[in-house]
Amino acid sequence: HWNEPHEAALSVLIDGFKDFGLCQGSHQEIYETGAYKEFYMHRTGHWLGLDVHDAGDYKTFAKEWKQLQPGMSLTVEPGCYIRPSANIPKEFWNIGIRIEDDVLVTQNGYEVLTKDSPKTIESIEALMAK
Repeated sequence: HWNEPHEAALSVLIDGFKDFGLCQGSHQEIYETGAYKEFYMHRTGHWLGLDVHDAGDYKTFAKEWKQLQPGMSLTVEPGCYIRPSANIPKEFWNIGIRIEDDVLVTQNGYEVLTKDSPKTIESIEALMAK
């Protein structure tokens, strides 16, 4: 369903925030208290269609997450933004990253339409240096 990519990205980000000492506590505590929101304050993506931010509901009238169907397209673009703060090591200050993938839901799963876009530090820096 619609929320699965968000939950997967959020889980990976929480683990990273813990590993780097940016969030304290168990994975579940960080999730339940929303401590991660200091660095990840938005959702993971949006519908993609006729417009870059295509309009559409994410939940059904019954308030359940919409099931993904073949032909739907969406973005998967988790991000991390670290502002200067007394409780954050300076080496992390002003770091921000958000890399978007555009995904088409297919009959047998999905196709990443942006699979050839740069995603590593090296490939992004090389592109930016041009």
